[in-house]
Amino acid sequence: MPSITLPDGSVRYFDEPVSGLSIAQSIGAGLARAVLAMKLDDTLVDLQTMVDHDAAVRFITRKDDEALDLIRHDAAHVLAQAVKELYPDTQVTIGPTIENGFYYDFARNEPFKLEDLPAIEQRMHEIIARDEPLVREIIPRNEAIAYFLEIGETYKAELIRDLPETERISVYKQGQWSDLCRGPHLRSTGDVGNAFKLTKVAGAYWRGDSKRAMLSRIYGTAWRDKKELNSYLTQQEEAVRRDHRRIGKEMDLFHLQDEAVGSIFWHPKGWQIYQVLQNYIQRIQKNYGYVEVRTPQLVDRSLWEASGHWEKFRENMFIASVEDEDRTYALKPMNCPCHIQIFNNVLRSYRELPLRMAEFGACNRYEPSGALHGIMRVRSFVQDDAHIFCTQEQITSETALFVRMLSEVYKDLGFENFRIKFSDRPDVRAGDDQTWDKAENSLKEACHQVGVAFELNKGEGAFYGPKLEFVLRDAIGRDWQCGTLQVDYVLPERLKASYIGEDSARHRPVMLHRAIVGSFERFIGILIEQHAGHFPLWLAPVQIVIATIVNDVEDYAQGIAESLIAQGLRVELDTRNEKINAKIREHSLQHVPIIMVIGRKEAEEGNVALRRLGKGNVQEILPSEQAIEILKNEALPPDTGRARVATYKTNLRCES
Repeated sequence: MPSITLPDGSVRYFDEPVSGLSIAQSIGAGLARAVLAMKLDDTLVDLQTMVDHDAAVRFITRKDDEALDLIRHDAAHVLAQAVKELYPDTQVTIGPTIENGFYYDFARNEPFKLEDLPAIEQRMHEIIARDEPLVREIIPRNEAIAYFLEIGETYKAELIRDLPETERISVYKQGQWSDLCRGPHLRSTGDVGNAFKLTKVAGAYWRGDSKRAMLSRIYGTAWRDKKELNSYLTQQEEAVRRDHRRIGKEMDLFHLQDEAVGSIFWHPKGWQIYQVLQNYIQRIQKNYGYVEVRTPQLVDRSLWEASGHWEKFRENMFIASVEDEDRTYALKPMNCPCHIQIFNNVLRSYRELPLRMAEFGACNRYEPSGALHGIMRVRSFVQDDAHIFCTQEQITSETALFVRMLSEVYKDLGFENFRIKFSDRPDVRAGDDQTWDKAENSLKEACHQVGVAFELNKGEGAFYGPKLEFVLRDAIGRDWQCGTLQVDYVLPERLKASYIGEDSARHRPVMLHRAIVGSFERFIGILIEQHAGHFPLWLAPVQIVIATIVNDVEDYAQGIAESLIAQGLRVELDTRNEKINAKIREHSLQHVPIIMVIGRKEAEEGNVALRRLGKGNVQEILPSEQAIEILKNEALPPDTGRARVATYKTNLRCES
């Protein structure tokens, strides 16, 4: 007789095994109508699941977060059913949920086109209107293989063959169509609702292997209601408007080309942004007690073998061989092993700790060409990378100091809020469980002591240690993981880092890996989209354009330009024989923050007319000297004049 404990602590008793739906019906008709699935002892299951033991049950309705993934999961199945009804000769392969939606890969002679999506979407609405029950069946493995081969689904049969012989094969039926799936699912196709849209088509290799068949992938998005869907579609439209690739071309910041796949050609204006950002980070780090280093790009494989990267990361490394030396080198994919070499170069004392070692380190990692995306995901990039060598006792104070610094930087760059994820041990990792227990407990304790709240990001730690991931939310609601702080006991052990302690004995330092913006390339892409190209004045590649109305004011305009440049401002002078409205329109499209208009009247009176990006036709008439002073102060980087951190080794409380 199972007893069912509900979230409010109440218990219901049943005389025999009972389904989730029956439990909901025993509570009330309203719940029975609203419930979509249930958590059975923390495992998400179908409502048709029979409960034959004492258990805790929590019901999932459309308002719960778990419902969204179920809706997207079932939307993928409805998509596959629609395709099979419209194109019977198509084979279905796999169709997982992804962030904000789902996709399904299909094997067919002719790839799907965007023009095919409206008809498929319409058939999906029809299947949902049928409200067909989703029924789970368990089939013996060999019988399941034979079934899918019989109906011409060879890809499904291959998936089953790769499962262990002891695996229980579950098949879900919806109407006349069946699909291989572990579940769980909603009650029926009607539960998916109509808040979905098919968004794009693409090619994808079967099981991600470029040597296998090319499949046709259809992407879609699905939400709990039309309001959520419309909000997402509006966000996507805004994302297109803000696309860093389009704005980068408009502003002449960078380009990419096939002769250097995954690497960026920075143009003068783009490189100006890069340098301003790097100089800013450099000043912040110096203020927080970091020393800057530079390490080699090409490093012998022996170091990567010793660090463990050769075994864990080899497939993502670019390799170079030197025949006359009979040696193999790798382009540096990360900086940490090289920083340990600097630490190990002399015998260190505990008095030197914490040692904060920073590098704007150029790294190269292989990314499949299909994964590359503008400057957001590239193969060659530079990180604001740093490693802190410290004692066990210093982890808490260093965590506090880092969070304080990171909060300062993010606020300066226009991000007021961020979330923190705690990523614990991954399946593939270096170090034993005892070492991981120690590292995870150290980082959690540091977070608790400095008041840092986090959410668990299960299994997403680095291969050598747990980490905090700092997630920014941009102006249109998208999340970006940029900063990180990682506790590492493994690499110092593997590379034999040590210092002399107060007891005159050798000790292993703890190594904290940290970054604030992460990849400069990716972060500049984020900044472009965050500001839609309208950079704050201190970051803008061209801060001021001086545009003349008539030719006989060129000498006056030239003098103003020279005065602004002398104050450190980035200025362009436009004296072309063009109408002023055309000049203003052109420079506005290039997102220049300030356009200084000078005509005969301004020159005669010693004035300038300031137009600010985004303020329409509003002009501010100012004496030239006053305008120069105002703009000089407005263009100062946000850290200028800020009080220095008083001490680097005190136990600071987190201010976030």
